[in-house]
Amino acid sequence: MNGRKLTLFTVFCAAFLSLCSYTYGGERINVVTTTTDLADIVKVVGGDKIKVVSLSTGSQDIHSVDPRPSMVIQLKKADMLVKMGMDLDMWVDGLISAARNPRVIYSAKGYVDASIGVERLEVPKGKIDASMGDIHIYGNPHYQTNPANAIPITKNVLDGLCRIAPRDSEYFKHNRDEYLKKLEEKMVIWDREMAKFRGSNIVTYHNSWPYFANRFGLNIVDHIEPKPGIPPSPAHLSKLINVMRAKKVRVILVEPYFPLKGCQIIAEKTGAKILIFPPSVGGVKGIDTFLELFEYNVNQLVKALSE
Repeated sequence: MNGRKLTLFTVFCAAFLSLCSYTYGGERINVVTTTTDLADIVKVVGGDKIKVVSLSTGSQDIHSVDPRPSMVIQLKKADMLVKMGMDLDMWVDGLISAARNPRVIYSAKGYVDASIGVERLEVPKGKIDASMGDIHIYGNPHYQTNPANAIPITKNVLDGLCRIAPRDSEYFKHNRDEYLKKLEEKMVIWDREMAKFRGSNIVTYHNSWPYFANRFGLNIVDHIEPKPGIPPSPAHLSKLINVMRAKKVRVILVEPYFPLKGCQIIAEKTGAKILIFPPSVGGVKGIDTFLELFEYNVNQLVKALSE
């Protein structure tokens, strides 16, 4: 959304909100998240003390969610906002301004950047310009694709909830501790299942998976996109086919919202298998939690690499 459209959108939302009023009941904390992954984690830590809504769905590209007036209303009512940060969900910044809710503005008690404490990968060095594609200056922002990053994410959510409702701090801490025990048990299983495939070469559509690859010892040899956010040309696809043949790449990971045409051409030429690989909860029907998401992705990847 360009600056003019964003300004007009903000003015419209401000006028719309003038017709609305909201009074916080205080019984449960109203939390708004930018993604479904964050919404699930907030549910886990907050338990029955919170109500949560995600501004996006798991089938959307989180880079380019279209702001809507209904989102402004959600933020107007919110006691806490949890965002991915690292410029992944910049579209929410205009919504925060339009909502004019002091509880969720930057540095307020209810403002939570879930990326705090994450070990960042692919932080660019040197000069950055538009010719490089969709480059994020704070590093690759898809950190939620490493299940271990639920540890800092839940810590940030916990800190935010404790700031808002300190009397319930022990309840929130207990919920987080129990969740991390389940997570650790699952990660032991996933690491064991993926261990035999360490060093395997893969191709991904978008540069969404370095954290996942780093966790499980996979080697991303290239992407369908020649640069982040740039559609592939025939020349790039031809080059990629040769690379995949040489490196014996057997799988292509594609998010549910990207086109399959180029991937199918490559798969036909190389024999690689296309996996619809959701990066977010709800990206595939029936995958409703953060833990289910990794269970699904690990299982289908193990199956594909075993064939």
